[in-house]
Amino acid sequence: MTKILFVCLGNICRSPMAEAVMKKLAAERGLSAEFEIASAGTSDEERGNGVYPPAARKLREKGVEVPRRGAVRMTAADYAHYDLLIGMEERNLAAMRRIAGGDPAGKICRLLDYTDRPGDVADPWYTGDFETAYGDILRGCGDLLDYLTK
Repeated sequence: MTKILFVCLGNICRSPMAEAVMKKLAAERGLSAEFEIASAGTSDEERGNGVYPPAARKLREKGVEVPRRGAVRMTAADYAHYDLLIGMEERNLAAMRRIAGGDPAGKICRLLDYTDRPGDVADPWYTGDFETAYGDILRGCGDLLDYLTK
């Protein structure tokens, strides 16, 4: 079983969107049992809050089930538990490395690094562009799943 943790700043927009999209893609391919998929944030500021309503609306609009849990913060123990810790942007990676005490096993990367256009998934909390964020997340998760199942 491959264990994946998606990470963004607050765990209310991008990382729960990635968690939900990856779960859906794995289910569509009959691979749900092969993955443990979760999400977290690098900050405590949204702890306990649900998925941000515009992010939840975008997921529902795309036929993706919205995660039903409150935001959590990544911990150092997550580094040991998960095989991959996937951030949405470079700033997330820096914070993830601080929380984990480094990245000796090379488990920390950005989602779009698995695509032909590596880069950051822009934060829709600030841009208001949930459609572009969803598209980037869908592409990233699809390419990540392809990579993991080759």
